[in-house]
Amino acid sequence: MRRRLPLLAILALFAVSSLAAQAAYAQMGGGGGGSSDDEEKKKKLEEAFGGLNAPLPKVRNAGPCPFVKSLYDAARYVEFKGKTESFETVGFTGEIQNIDSDCAYAADQPIQVKAKIHFAFGRGPQADGRRHVYQYWVAVTDRNHAVLAKQEFTVPVEFPAGADRVDKTESVANIVIPRANARVSGSNFEVLVGFDVTPDMAAFNRAGKRFRPEAGAGDPGKS
Repeated sequence: MRRRLPLLAILALFAVSSLAAQAAYAQMGGGGGGSSDDEEKKKKLEEAFGGLNAPLPKVRNAGPCPFVKSLYDAARYVEFKGKTESFETVGFTGEIQNIDSDCAYAADQPIQVKAKIHFAFGRGPQADGRRHVYQYWVAVTDRNHAVLAKQEFTVPVEFPAGADRVDKTESVANIVIPRANARVSGSNFEVLVGFDVTPDMAAFNRAGKRFRPEAGAGDPGKS
C-alpha cells in the first residue's frame, strides 16, 4: 500500500494554522479574530465546493480573478514499482496539462470561481490492470499562503485495450471565496490544483524528472 503524502507535507505554504488564516483575513480588512464574522467566513469556506454544477452569474467583475494553477510538486503523478526510477518500472502516470478558469463577483459579494482541469493519464509496463482511480485536490489560499479551503476529488480512468494514454477534462465549478469587504479583489487569492502524491513522487517532481503520460508507448520521455 503506497504511503500518502498529506497536503501539509507537499509545500510549506500548507503548514499554516487556522489562526494564521484568521490573521490573513484581518490584514485584508476583515477585522480581529474570534468574531461572529470569522465564524461565518469559516462556515462559507467549509461549503466552498458545494453545488459543483452551478453556473457563474453573468456580472461584471469588481476586480481581477484569482490565479488558478497547478502546484509544481504535485502536478504529475508517476508510480514506480520498486526503488528504481526507470521506464521499465513505471506503473500508472498522470499529468495536469492545463487549467482553464473563470470567475465572477461584484460589490462585496464572494468570488465564485470555476475551472476545467485537463489531465493526461498513462499506463506503463508495470501498471496493474487497465483501470486506475487517481486522486487530486483543489485548495484556495490567500496572498499570505494560508489555506482557506480544500476539497479532494477522484478520477476513475479506464484504459481501452491497445491504448496506454487517456485524456480527460474535469470541471470544478462554484468555488466560493468570501471577501472581507469590497476592497478585497481576486488578486488576494490563489486556487491550487494537485495530485495526491507520495513523498517519493513529490521529490521526483521537484527534481524536474518526468515520464510522459504515454509511458507504455516505448519512449521513456525522461527529461
